[in-house]
Amino acid sequence: MAEQIIKTEYSEVMQKSYIDYAMSVICARALPDARDGLKPVQRRVLYAMDQLGLNYDKPHRKSARIVGDTMGKYHPHGDSSIYETLVVLAQDFKKGMALVDGHGNFGSIEGDGAAAMRYTEAKLKKFTQDVYLADLDKDVVDFVPNFDETEKEPSVLPVRVPNILVNGAEGIAVGMATNIPTHNLGEVVDAVIAYMDNNNITTEELLQIMPGPDFPTGGIVANKSDLKDIYENGTGKLKLRGKLEFEKGKGREKDKLVITEIPYTMIGVGIGKFISDVIDLVETKKTTDIVDISNGSDENGIRIVLELKKGADVEKLKNILYKKTKLEDTFGVNMLAIADGRPEVMGLKSIIKYNVDFQYELAQRKYTTLLNKALEQKEIKEGLIKATNIIDLIIEIIRGSQSQKQVKACLVYGKTDDIKFKNPESEILAGNLSFTERQAQAILELRLSKLIGLEILALQKEYEELMDKIGQYEDILGNRKTMTKTIKKDLKAIKKEYALPRKTLIEDGKEAVFDENAFVEQEVVFVQDKFGYSKLLDPAAFDRNIESVTKENKYYFRCMNTDSICIFTDNGNVHQIKVSAIPTKKVREKGIPIDNLGNYSSQGESIVTLVSFDMIKDKKLLFTTKNGMIKLVDGSEFETNRKTMLATKLGKDDEVVSVKITRVSNKQISEEQVEEMPVMLTGGSDDFEPLDFEQMELFDTTASMDVGQEQELQYTREILVLQTEEGIFLRFPLKEVPEMKKATLGVKGIKLNDGDFVSKVYLLDTGDNEVVKCNGKTVDLRKLKIGKRGAKGVKVRASKA
Repeated sequence: MAEQIIKTEYSEVMQKSYIDYAMSVICARALPDARDGLKPVQRRVLYAMDQLGLNYDKPHRKSARIVGDTMGKYHPHGDSSIYETLVVLAQDFKKGMALVDGHGNFGSIEGDGAAAMRYTEAKLKKFTQDVYLADLDKDVVDFVPNFDETEKEPSVLPVRVPNILVNGAEGIAVGMATNIPTHNLGEVVDAVIAYMDNNNITTEELLQIMPGPDFPTGGIVANKSDLKDIYENGTGKLKLRGKLEFEKGKGREKDKLVITEIPYTMIGVGIGKFISDVIDLVETKKTTDIVDISNGSDENGIRIVLELKKGADVEKLKNILYKKTKLEDTFGVNMLAIADGRPEVMGLKSIIKYNVDFQYELAQRKYTTLLNKALEQKEIKEGLIKATNIIDLIIEIIRGSQSQKQVKACLVYGKTDDIKFKNPESEILAGNLSFTERQAQAILELRLSKLIGLEILALQKEYEELMDKIGQYEDILGNRKTMTKTIKKDLKAIKKEYALPRKTLIEDGKEAVFDENAFVEQEVVFVQDKFGYSKLLDPAAFDRNIESVTKENKYYFRCMNTDSICIFTDNGNVHQIKVSAIPTKKVREKGIPIDNLGNYSSQGESIVTLVSFDMIKDKKLLFTTKNGMIKLVDGSEFETNRKTMLATKLGKDDEVVSVKITRVSNKQISEEQVEEMPVMLTGGSDDFEPLDFEQMELFDTTASMDVGQEQELQYTREILVLQTEEGIFLRFPLKEVPEMKKATLGVKGIKLNDGDFVSKVYLLDTGDNEVVKCNGKTVDLRKLKIGKRGAKGVKVRASKA
């Protein structure tokens, strides 16, 4: 047959393929069936274990064997997902009712993984056999071909309780996800019975019977008032909390705050994260009430102990733990399941209704099968009883026949041809026989020992009991009330044998309140090394290790924990980071990258200067760019709540090379400072212009000095030196630099040659001197000739060493 090319729109093919894939994931992989509450892989694991005969009263079998059977016969999607499913089914801290009895290392609540499947063993729990797998032999569910049509598997397990509520579910499909909390088995059974008694029962009435989730980890559901809406709509958020118990210290022992139960969401690495978060709270001084933390959890339960200092505020500490750690968390409820072949978000009542309908279907099929089998047994036993009454005739027929076929034909149709009878009357009686095919076969298989008198009496008793059962089955199938009563009886038996006390407390807890800004203001030392790792040090620790800290770090200064760090970068931006956001560490501990704090990222930016806002708020900042533009900016302009803002406007192909803090202050000078001025101005330097008589009068201790006069003196004291890449220096007074707004370009500080640019900036105060190296030459900045702003500068000669 010749090939035929079919032209199809590419988008249509992609759309159809994606929809097929999505539906396959949704219905055949990720979401549970509303009837048995199981995903396909869970159903297949349990069925494979049942087929392997791994009953609760039998020895455990290697998990690898279970995984192999499941993968080879029913679930061809990889052994890792199958083993992970087996492990979770055995973990009683994840499931409301564990379905698998695991032997070996099946992981822990603290996040330890299970051992490899070649080491662990498993078998079914009795609960699983009785409630999930019973009656599979009674045609209660449909069986479908497996992936290669070599085996049959159940399309759904005949689970007799709403497993979707008891064990919950979680799964991520394509474009949708399910997250159903676990519930208490006894309460779920009571809710189902209440619905069967009154189909018009409301969600609110159901919640009086089944108050809410019951997590295997216990804990507290702290938003009881929200549960009605959550269970009505099938979606919402549960507020989960761990349980805290205060233990008074005996003798010299410290008081303790003990976490005895954790939120369900903290299972696994969440416990380690919680301990780490508590340590951070202590290190960042958000709480000073905790002196030690230890994890004493074992097979008997959770016990995380916080040792408290004397006089600790326990209620405040509880609020901090709930607010700043995962001890309070949210569980997003989305009760999505496959109902009638399609995904549907279901409320509590609809889940129970769907399950009850399934129970009636199971009961109908079960008792129909039992009735049919009982009727078959009735037919056989009636034939055997009838046969025992004419056993001599039957023996004569058997002895006179040449084959079983002859005997059967005689028993069923009364054919006596070719059968030798000793008595002619026997032949007449044999011709009137009319047993059924089934009865005839049972007569042929009848053992002679069954002809003993007691055996005949037992047969008649079995027949009577069988007739009673048939009557019961017919009553159940023919009377809805009787079927309801039977289902309820089974549910009550399950509750009586397997129900456990509730673990999770349901309440309307008070909102945890913690004012993060209410911590005590105190001095700290900010340090940052040359690689950009930043941290805070305790001032006392800094003083003890001042030599090593100053040697190993690029930036270090004292500031308050209420202050902000200002990072000025070469592209003209300033980034601000709260000091409180920087972790407090020990001297030898590594900090965290400055990139991880605030909006600052080293991508495309370099730090020019890093200071605290308190250092600049009352000062003027000197900005110098690569192209020689300079200006003074009032430090108060950088007081903002924004994390990133413009620090200075830049021209084309320009960048900031220096941001320096000048001595020029905005603060009103005090009389004490004025008294010190004559002393401060002594030193015989030629950096000062001669003061006139009016200026000299300012040094009278009884006089006052305004801000402008103080700034003029401070401007006069400071000298600015610009150095270019080609080794050109220009020295001029700071007072020649104008003060401008941050959004301006500034003025020209030095006239540059083509290709040259400003590389370094020096700011010298009275009596300061600095000797620098440039192109192999030694330059004494104090001996440079005073110039004017905007001049070309001079190329200096080496001074004599």
